[in-house]
Amino acid sequence: MSDTLVIIPTLNEIENINAIIKAVFSLEKKFHILIVDDNSKDGTSEAVQALQKEYPDRLFLEKRIGKKGLGSAYIHGFKWALQRTYTYIIEMDADFSHNPKDLIKLYEACTLRNAKLSIGSRYINNNVNVVNWNIKRLLLSYFASKYVQIITGIPLYDTTAGFVCYHREVLETIILDKIKFVGYAFQIEMKFKTWKHKFPIIEVPIVFTDRTAGTSKMNSSIISEAIFGVIKLRLRGLK
Repeated sequence: MSDTLVIIPTLNEIENINAIIKAVFSLEKKFHILIVDDNSKDGTSEAVQALQKEYPDRLFLEKRIGKKGLGSAYIHGFKWALQRTYTYIIEMDADFSHNPKDLIKLYEACTLRNAKLSIGSRYINNNVNVVNWNIKRLLLSYFASKYVQIITGIPLYDTTAGFVCYHREVLETIILDKIKFVGYAFQIEMKFKTWKHKFPIIEVPIVFTDRTAGTSKMNSSIISEAIFGVIKLRLRGLK
């Protein structure tokens, strides 16, 4: 049994899914993986099921009907993890934008440095560690984090990061059914509530590399949710 579960949400990730699972399982630290698949039409879940024969005690699959959003997928995964004995629950993308080797950094920030939330930060100390993004997307992401800092007061460099490790105590404290956002703003809301509950947070530097296979799920409605969502977060506080 592992003390750490890596949750990977998928929607049509057939180009990446086999490789990302094997990359995680090749690490010295023994991680478990939960794939939360939103009814992929390209064979993603079937590929995972085939790999489960090779990793029967380490690889798990939850298939959902319809596209319900990134935040909803992670909430589903969090609840699945909390029904079991995992101490650390990690969010990671399927497309190799998050380097699987950096899972160790997130894990050790919690186990050795006593963080309750560790964040793989692209912008720590205002350094930019992003590869293969065009300047428009890079500036949008960087200044989105600055915007969140200003509006909410949260003292983090990368407020929109999606490569994070939670101690189960955080997820047991936050009322998951009250999380409002499902897109880009989900990551902001979870960090904001963790900070408001006064859990210790550590950012660790990573290099974020944009996907080279598959299709990005980013769209204008997700960005809009984030821009206006943080104002609602500031007004609601912990509600």
